Amino acid sequence: MAYADGCDAPVTLKVLVAGGFGAGKTTFVGAVSEIEPLSTEELLSDLGADADPLHGVEAKTTTTVALDFGRITLDDRHVLYLFGTPGQHRFWFLWEELCAGALGAVVLADTRRLADCFPAVDFFERRGIGFVVAVNEFDGCHRYTSDEVRNAVGLGPDVPVVRCDARLTSSGTVTLATLVRHLLCTSATRATTTTPTPLLPEPGET
Repeated sequence: MAYADGCDAPVTLKVLVAGGFGAGKTTFVGAVSEIEPLSTEELLSDLGADADPLHGVEAKTTTTVALDFGRITLDDRHVLYLFGTPGQHRFWFLWEELCAGALGAVVLADTRRLADCFPAVDFFERRGIGFVVAVNEFDGCHRYTSDEVRNAVGLGPDVPVVRCDARLTSSGTVTLATLVRHLLCTSATRATTTTPTPLLPEPGET
């Protein structure tokens, strides 16, 4: 495929989809991806019950052991790559590699197990990676306001909190658009608040 300006390859943009075990990361990536998503899910077994407690997500039968991958073509020059992170603690060592070169992140929050999203929020805050928190509203679960979720997670006022249904392409697209707007706004704010370093005078100048 030929691209504008004689470029042979598109500009790729990388976004992570993170969150706790069972929060809906694989579903989110699969819903918005234009290609058949790559998934590294394995069946849960009784042997892993202690490592992966299922309270609140008793119907879950599989888990991501490495990553999920999807793609969205934005235009002739830009392609968005989505990387879903594994949720279990024993696979967190993969997060460092996955976040290399990431533009930003979507942190999925499951109100049935809200504390499970805390490590993802902390991870991106510590690395200065912009993110939004998307509350995945599962059927039959209590609905919380964005402010209630913000206060519970301890988010600053600048971090967007949105509601989403990870099963719906339209909902996932709105969430990603919110992330992009947030990243653009943050970048513009940094640019306007950065004070240029004054030039030193040349030798002999007064």
